[in-house]
Amino acid sequence: MTTVAADTAAQTVTAESRPKSSAARRARPAPVRVIAPVVVFVLAIGAWYFASHYLIAAESRFLLPGPDEVITEGLLDAAVRAEILSALGSTVLVALSGLVIAMALGVGFAVVMSQARWAEYSLYPYAVILQTIPILAVVPLFGFWFGYEFGSRVIVCVMVSLFPVVTNTLFGLKAVAPAEHDLFTLHGATRWQRLLKLQLPAALPAMISGFKISGGMAIIGSIVADFFFRQGEPGIGRMIDVYRQRLATEELLTALLLSSLAGLILFWFFDFLAVRVERAHGRRRGQ
Repeated sequence: MTTVAADTAAQTVTAESRPKSSAARRARPAPVRVIAPVVVFVLAIGAWYFASHYLIAAESRFLLPGPDEVITEGLLDAAVRAEILSALGSTVLVALSGLVIAMALGVGFAVVMSQARWAEYSLYPYAVILQTIPILAVVPLFGFWFGYEFGSRVIVCVMVSLFPVVTNTLFGLKAVAPAEHDLFTLHGATRWQRLLKLQLPAALPAMISGFKISGGMAIIGSIVADFFFRQGEPGIGRMIDVYRQRLATEELLTALLLSSLAGLILFWFFDFLAVRVERAHGRRRGQ
């Protein structure tokens, strides 16, 4: 009996410590998660340098300048760097404004659709249609209707980044387990209490996944709007077009890389939020 009790206690201790150890492993990033992207980055830069200096003739090297030339003429040149960063700041401001509006509208529409089946049947098809409209075809119309200033660019960003928020939030709101709904029904919870205390907390991971997708799309929408709306403060899209006309490939590549970095920073921010939410959600379920 003593042996059986000791074995049972050991199994209990192991079972209790296993979730903590697995959570600790998730909290500590594995070395491969850091080393692998660095290795790929070094290989990509090496391939870029090799192609520029050894595969392309010297007279055609302006088509693909090496990374050293991009850094020297794009980043280290104070005048070019200030010009690109100013344009990038304008683009990011438009993208963030559109993203915030898309997040508010998307979550609002998803909540309405999750509360009434008729609302989902009425609104969701138009969200799908909005996603399938060619953005390049409607951007000139926005210019005719709303002008060519800041507001029109924000509308473009909202249009391209709204659908992922709606879809992911609606999925999260509808993915709550029936047993949890039954528990709230058993305690006589109102629809408002069920939404605030059950559905929205459960939908947060899916919601933030939609935000991650929409962040990059908002940057793209802002750049596309810059190509068409040539009034007001210049954005990175207009500068890319200017560098294209000048055949200034070093400056063009610098603008592209910094635009990608802005989208990547947005993605990292929401990924950080997603990790925090998942940990809090796991702790809440464990209590």
